Amino acid sequence: AVVAAADRMASQGKRVLAVAEARRAALPEPLDAAEADLTLIGLVGLIDPPRAEARAAVDECRAAGITPIMITGDHPATAAAIAQRLGIADSPAQVIGGSELAQLDDAGLAARVADLRVYARVDPAQKIRIVQALQRAGELVAMTGDGVNDAPALKRADIGVAMGRGGTDVAREASSMVLLDDNFASIVRAVREGRRIYDNIRKFIKYSMTGNAGELFAIFLAPFLGLPIPLLPTHILWINLVTDGLPGLMLTREREEGNVMRRPPRAPDESLFAGGMWQHIVGFGLLMGCVALLIQAWALGNGSGHAQTMVFTVLTLSRLGLALAIRSGHQSIFAIGWLSNGWLLATVVVTALLQMATVYVPALNPLFKTEPLGAGELAICLGASAVVFVGVEIEKWLRRRRARRAAGES
Repeated sequence: AVVAAADRMASQGKRVLAVAEARRAALPEPLDAAEADLTLIGLVGLIDPPRAEARAAVDECRAAGITPIMITGDHPATAAAIAQRLGIADSPAQVIGGSELAQLDDAGLAARVADLRVYARVDPAQKIRIVQALQRAGELVAMTGDGVNDAPALKRADIGVAMGRGGTDVAREASSMVLLDDNFASIVRAVREGRRIYDNIRKFIKYSMTGNAGELFAIFLAPFLGLPIPLLPTHILWINLVTDGLPGLMLTREREEGNVMRRPPRAPDESLFAGGMWQHIVGFGLLMGCVALLIQAWALGNGSGHAQTMVFTVLTLSRLGLALAIRSGHQSIFAIGWLSNGWLLATVVVTALLQMATVYVPALNPLFKTEPLGAGELAICLGASAVVFVGVEIEKWLRRRRARRAAGES
């Protein structure tokens, strides 16, 4: 009856202590003998409820392709109850105790490690076994811990995460990261922020290299098409300094995309240019260069003496349109909102005004070898500059369409 009561309390997520007594006239020798002939007084159930945000953090992990696994010294029934409450485990088959784990050899553990979600009553050596089994299964393992006995497993994991408040110095020294608030939800926030930073690095590279490719294609292809060199060194320097500078820097302030925590983790050996990025750079760089050359050919064919100024303006404004379009890899800028990154919009506007100054401010015309454009010529430049922006938006629309079709088929 007592064992059944203890199991019932453990199944409620409580840690169970048994309290007993023995009345003796004197302490026995040896002292260990005092543990004999005890009378049970009762059971005490202690509960350490999970934080309110823990369940949401676990759900977010699972949506992001991260599998939370509980490793604890608690009774298997206690661990199973808490794991089910948090959404870590769905059935008793996903729970294993330390004694059962000790009977499994490496092959047996490898066969079950993909399905197990809770390890209870484990010792420090078993923690290392669990980490190694997951790694052999091709998983990247982040291990959390706070005690001295957690240090070997923290060191063995791909990323060790120690508790900053309640953790020991040994655990912190063995870890790659320390949680200052000892909150599992902070790990999820760190994953979200890491994905946002990585996405923004890719956006900056895509923006910079696509624009540079556009210049390169324009300069390289012009002689083959019988056209004069479309840009002067001063123009190239201006484009690279002004449009690569502030707008590119403001892309790093972009918020995370809506699906950032609903997509699987990327492979650790995945190229920075994966996911069609290099094709985007080449394709839209070529489009940008060809549009500039078409403007140059039109200007020369119509006897305009402003061909070089028009190419200079088109390439600069095309890059600004590109900066706005690649703010998201999937969503349209009309969905995420023009003002959701106010700093980028401000730098785009300022850069566009600076470009107009190089064309229409008389003092700057000799420096940049530019000439004021007529209203019709400026309108043509603005229309041509929008081609890249529209092209990127169409590419994202096609990508969203394919994703919806794939979701419908699945």
